Amino acid sequence: MPKRRTRDETPRIKDPAWKAAWETEDNYWFENFSSRPYAIGADVYDRFRPAFRYGFESAHHNMGRGWEEAEADLRRGWDTYEHRGTSPAPWEEIKEAVRDAWDRVMCETRSEDRSLPKAVD
Repeated sequence: MPKRRTRDETPRIKDPAWKAAWETEDNYWFENFSSRPYAIGADVYDRFRPAFRYGFESAHHNMGRGWEEAEADLRRGWDTYEHRGTSPAPWEEIKEAVRDAWDRVMCETRSEDRSLPKAVD
């Protein structure tokens, strides 16, 4: 049975498009943050921004794993995540934001993986 890699053991993507992809995602979450059930006001987006980024990056590094399978590793990884900021939120406060970003990536990936139906002549 192959050893399961944790987020920290997964090679980093060095593609310049990666930065652009996060910037696009960041814009999405900035625009949609206030509609999330854990949002306590539009002015606190910056507190959740690292969580969205962590979920976005982690989903790309953990392709093929479901949230339930990956959450324990993500919880441990949050304590050492390089983009947490100077006063990081505790896991229990931000885990739903991490999951939202994770689910968004995984849903997009699944829909990209599906074959388009063939046109009927």
